[in-house]
Amino acid sequence: MRILHIGDIVGKVGRDIVRDVVPGLREKYNLSLVVANAENACGGSGLTPAAHRELIDARVDCITMGDHIYRRKELNKTLESQPNIVKPANYPASAPGKDFAIVQSKEGLRVAVISVMGRVFMRPVDCPWTAIDRVLSQIPSDIKVRCVDFHAEATSDKQLMGRHLDGRVSYCLGTHTHVATADEQIFPRGTAFMCDVGMTGPHESIIGRRIDRVLETTVTFRPTLFDVAKDDVRLNGAIVDVDPQTGKATAIERLQVRENEVKDLKLQRP
Repeated sequence: MRILHIGDIVGKVGRDIVRDVVPGLREKYNLSLVVANAENACGGSGLTPAAHRELIDARVDCITMGDHIYRRKELNKTLESQPNIVKPANYPASAPGKDFAIVQSKEGLRVAVISVMGRVFMRPVDCPWTAIDRVLSQIPSDIKVRCVDFHAEATSDKQLMGRHLDGRVSYCLGTHTHVATADEQIFPRGTAFMCDVGMTGPHESIIGRRIDRVLETTVTFRPTLFDVAKDDVRLNGAIVDVDPQTGKATAIERLQVRENEVKDLKLQRP
């Protein structure tokens, strides 16, 4: 089976390119499942129930979040009630949301999706290593395909998590930095890994925000609104091939879709 993991969706322009190309990508690459990180999908910070539905309607199967998960309190009910969105599993048990999701692939196979947040250069959270071990122990043993979004800042943190999980999950892919890395690989025991799958949103920006606003505040200390930028919109992610019988990854490749490619992909929409 083949799984696409989409990197941090930023703003409406990010949601728009997901809506426009995911159906075509599913056909072009014969995707079994699509997972997307959407913690920045509304105004660059947070997610609304309407945007959650928009992404699911765009044929995203499961949504992961991160440190901006609770920026919009109206999402709390969605986090509690919907089976296709997860919180970071090392958030407190009392925090709204589920520690993992079980979703169904195109072939009818059950797949586990987990989100965990790092601690280096991040806000204080519970131990990610303990949390991921706890969650994995709760997933039924017959569910072999297990997908992990590690939302973290430091590459060392991400590499450590990938090695910690090698052979126990199908992939451990990083999000949060909004910059795609060139280290996609399969570890010795069969776990696909990449430090960061990149950003889905405007790349004529400072990690999604208007360059002029971020630059002014950085140089002068005068506060500005860090509005989401609009230009050079791209979808970034990674495609992982997984043996459904063992849950081991057999291939991983980076994916980037630029604006000039959207039209061709839209033509392939079912």
